[in-house]
Amino acid sequence: MNAIKEKLYIACEAYVDERIKRIEAAMAGLESDLENETKSSAGDKYETGREMINLEINKLAEQLQQFKNLRNTLNVAKSRTNNGSAQLGTAVKTNMANYFIAIPADRIIVDGEEYFAIGANSPIAQLLLHKKAGEEITFNGKSAEILEVF
Repeated sequence: MNAIKEKLYIACEAYVDERIKRIEAAMAGLESDLENETKSSAGDKYETGREMINLEINKLAEQLQQFKNLRNTLNVAKSRTNNGSAQLGTAVKTNMANYFIAIPADRIIVDGEEYFAIGANSPIAQLLLHKKAGEEITFNGKSAEILEVF
């Protein structure tokens, strides 16, 4: 695998792992709060407090599942072989910006170059998919030439 792509994967994996750890820590804290919630003389307040904590736990559980799905998508992207056209798991250099089609993970600097980690369903990825070096795309009224796909 290309050294740049390996670094992009590592950065994306770190992004996902950090988010998962943060969510798991928040869930553990809320579960601890739930266990420590004591019934007061105001029973309704106790039930409302417990319900609010449960709602937050459920929201975090959904977020956790989303990040686990991103990890799975990243693993699929990593296993794909490059056929010369932009697809899940490829890096694309254009004369405007560089992209890594895998998961939405913001911008990543590799060897002094900026790449935007984007999901395959993002608008820019939809324009790039199946394109090869030398082809052009138009995004937000601006044309970009694809310089390299790897």
